[in-house]
Amino acid sequence: MIQLVYCVFFFLLVCRSNKSPWVCLTCSSVHCGRYVNGHAKKHYEDAQVPLANHKKSEKQDKPQHTVCMDCSSYSTYCYRCDDFVVNDTKLGLVQKVREHLQNLENSTFTADRHRKRKLLENSSLNTKLLKVNGSTTGICATGLRNLGNTCFMNAILQSLSNIEQFCCYFKELPAVELRNGKTAGRRTYHTRSQGDNNVSLVEEFRKTLCALWQGSQTAFSPESLFYVVWKIMPNFRGYQQQDAHEFMRYLLDHLHLELQGGFNGVSRSAILQENSALSGSNKCCINGASTVVTAIFGGILQNEVNCLICGTESRKFDPFLDLSLDIPSQFRNKRSKNQENGPVCSLRDCLRSFTDLEELDETELYMCHKCKKKQKSTKKFWIQKLPKVLCLHLKRFHWTAYLRNKVDTYVEFPLRGLDMKCYLLEPENSGPESCLYDLAAVVVHHGSGVGSGHYTAYATHEGRWFHFNDSTVTLTDEDTVVKAKAYILFYVERQAKAGSDKL
Repeated sequence: MIQLVYCVFFFLLVCRSNKSPWVCLTCSSVHCGRYVNGHAKKHYEDAQVPLANHKKSEKQDKPQHTVCMDCSSYSTYCYRCDDFVVNDTKLGLVQKVREHLQNLENSTFTADRHRKRKLLENSSLNTKLLKVNGSTTGICATGLRNLGNTCFMNAILQSLSNIEQFCCYFKELPAVELRNGKTAGRRTYHTRSQGDNNVSLVEEFRKTLCALWQGSQTAFSPESLFYVVWKIMPNFRGYQQQDAHEFMRYLLDHLHLELQGGFNGVSRSAILQENSALSGSNKCCINGASTVVTAIFGGILQNEVNCLICGTESRKFDPFLDLSLDIPSQFRNKRSKNQENGPVCSLRDCLRSFTDLEELDETELYMCHKCKKKQKSTKKFWIQKLPKVLCLHLKRFHWTAYLRNKVDTYVEFPLRGLDMKCYLLEPENSGPESCLYDLAAVVVHHGSGVGSGHYTAYATHEGRWFHFNDSTVTLTDEDTVVKAKAYILFYVERQAKAGSDKL
């Protein structure tokens, strides 16, 4: 243990960071991960130089893997395989290292470090106070640790946590005990070797939402949720940057599927049907029975195609969880300082582009059943049913011949009173307030490419706007929010009658 403590001090001195510590299981050296300064990977690469000088005849039967362990999550990684280690040795040495690290966490050294950190947190709390109605209150929001380019996940989780009806449903679900007997109460180390029945996305999502808005000044680590994501969503394995919109769609789809099937003998969809707040008239079925996902995010589009030769009309109804909107081409070029007074792209421009009548090009010829061949045609979208929460995704990334570039155009969007009535198929059947939406959250991508950059989120909670930047949560104002270059917008259906600022 003394040697490991020494290595920790060496880690802080050499890496000049206390983030992402990895311990080498061969020599107990502690270095930072590849997304800090990459010293752990360099340690592995340096260790391979002597091996490369061996003659072929001197090679060992089994390759010598350089294996390290995350000192925070205790997951084990092999740089030679470039993958996480699933199995333990026959003597259970990996588990012994985990227990050793856990004992170190509880040692006097760590306890003293935690006390010092608590003092720093308490002192920083004084800078996170504001006056509301004459009384002083503290920021109650909790940040999410970045586990290695997981800002895309953190921004979506923070946004969903501020959609009250959706969040409350999961927080009120009963806890699911995935382990029993001798393993009950122990920390679970999720690996890709476990069967799908051993993990529950709904349960880990529930626990993450419960951890937020508890007033804790220490950021919550969503590592258990992240490993379940790895387990059931192979596209998101690894620590490279991912697309936040793609992650949101996968997350909602898998939550929907698991809620339909129930878990541990409890039918989640049955719980939903008993919830009076989500009546049957508001449900939209996507891939089977309705769940809280489709009841809140689900809407219906009417896709109308007309043959330009014979006039035959074809209609199709498509359920949706979000709408992906193009930024009109006339606004895509960045405006220079000399063009600041030029036309500004608005959310209404994007919605109009999505719903306006469009003539399909030669690559999208419509197979007309009356003409019996592919013909030129027009296409138009109508919204047949609006959802409780309208999720709007702005298509900021598009493919060129070789690259996926970002459209960095600023899109003006309203904080209150987004009026969707003019996009409805039958607007006369909707009430005066039923088509108005107020903004709940915004996800922003900072940077130039989908595989790089950084994601943060703005969200409103009890009348106050917060900026969520991984572990850091700060109070902000409406003026700052409306200036953001939005990537994903979450609008909540207005319930109470009030004056509207229409888009």
